[in-house]
Order: sequence, then structure tokens, then C-alpha cells
Amino acid sequence: MEETFRITALRQSTYPDLKDRYENVLSDACPISVGQVFLFRGLQKPEGLCPSAWETILPFLEMWSRGVEEPIPGWMKDPDTLLLSCNDGFRPMSFLIERVR
Repeated sequence: MEETFRITALRQSTYPDLKDRYENVLSDACPISVGQVFLFRGLQKPEGLCPSAWETILPFLEMWSRGVEEPIPGWMKDPDTLLLSCNDGFRPMSFLIERVR
């Protein structure tokens, strides 16, 4: 049976000084809003989740799907949750990832 997962965008940081100095301005750099929720089954990227965030999150979902109980043992109070950030150095988004049982 495929696992069910929920990804919730919790917080976004921004670094205007880094953006001003290094970024090529992109009109669609982060399409996700704080509070946005993605609920899905299996390991297919949810529609609307940016590729950068998915690349960060997917390895942990794969571990859960293979039966690993805690992808990072002892880190989270609830072993069915993870807190991860995408790798956008200008505006990283923090995500709560939950394995729904």
C-alpha cells in the first residue's frame, strides 16, 4: 500500500542583500505560499510543489516508504514528522513533512 504524506509550507526566510548581489531575477522563483498544504499518496511530486523543494524532501519520503521508521533518528519529537527547508539560498521555505497513518 502506498504511503500518504502531507507537506505544509510553514515559513519563508528572505535574504534581500544576497538577492540584490547575486540573483538573476526570476518571475516564478517560488510559487509556494506559507500555509499551503500538499496531501498526496506515493512518491510522485505533488502539483505546484517546486522542483527544488521536492529534491530535498523526496529522499526522506523514500526512506519512509521503504519502512525506515525515523529517517533522522531522535531528531523530531514525533517520528512521523520532519522539518526540512528547500535549498533556495535566496528565499528558503521551511516545510513540515508528515507521514499520515
